[in-house]
Amino acid sequence: MKGGEDNRGSDRVYPRKCKMKLMFRPLFFLSLLFCATQTFGVRIQSIPEVNSDGVIQTELQKTVSLVCQSKGGIETQDDEELVWLRNDAVVILTEGNKKGNSSVCVSPVIHEDNGATFTCRLSKNATVMASVTLNVTYHPELSGSEEVVVEEEAELILRCNIWANPPVSSVSWTLNGSVVDLFTDGFLLTNDGFTSQLTAHRVERSLHEGTYQCIAKSPIFGYGETTKQFSVTVKDMTMKVPLWPIIAGIVVVCLTALLAVISRWHKIRKCCK
Repeated sequence: MKGGEDNRGSDRVYPRKCKMKLMFRPLFFLSLLFCATQTFGVRIQSIPEVNSDGVIQTELQKTVSLVCQSKGGIETQDDEELVWLRNDAVVILTEGNKKGNSSVCVSPVIHEDNGATFTCRLSKNATVMASVTLNVTYHPELSGSEEVVVEEEAELILRCNIWANPPVSSVSWTLNGSVVDLFTDGFLLTNDGFTSQLTAHRVERSLHEGTYQCIAKSPIFGYGETTKQFSVTVKDMTMKVPLWPIIAGIVVVCLTALLAVISRWHKIRKCCK
């Protein structure tokens, strides 16, 4: 964060000033957009608004603006200093951004902000605090192509690593434009929510060569489908000569010859005289 905590993404959290013009719009406009989360003498207002569970829904590359206010009352004073935390790290604030009202801005929002909790508390009483958590949604990150060469009768494994929030609602595979027939084509499909794997334990050129597509679909309307392509080429099986048996055979032959020479050494010496 620019003048903020020392962790990843720290240069995107700004004390007090936010690049979004919304932070400086008139108060009547803020009153329509801000939603307050409050505990005792501290409350947090935000753009986008925070829901009843204390969660702010946002997306990648967006901006989140947070304003912390200390409320006058039994345990607070308007000039009470405020402290911001991102998870467990302290956000460094400028001197004019500590008392009464304190603002931070997260821009742009990145993957590592998903699940991050921002807490505002009184400097002299850490029990007086309020927190909000970011939920960063993004479409399935799946693109590009991969060239795969495999021998006949070998094992073919194709993997799609899918990162998305929320998790994808479905993953499908096609071969040369048609949905993969798991039974007829001898495939095994596994999916743990993050990785979809298509496996053929015994490759045949007529069944398994071609262009595959892994298609992931997000449950969020507007994110649509994302795909990754695999071009699979099946080559002739090569004869593989086992190396270790050959080495073992050579060692045995050499030892046998050496033992034979040693056992006849005296006779060999007599012949040489």
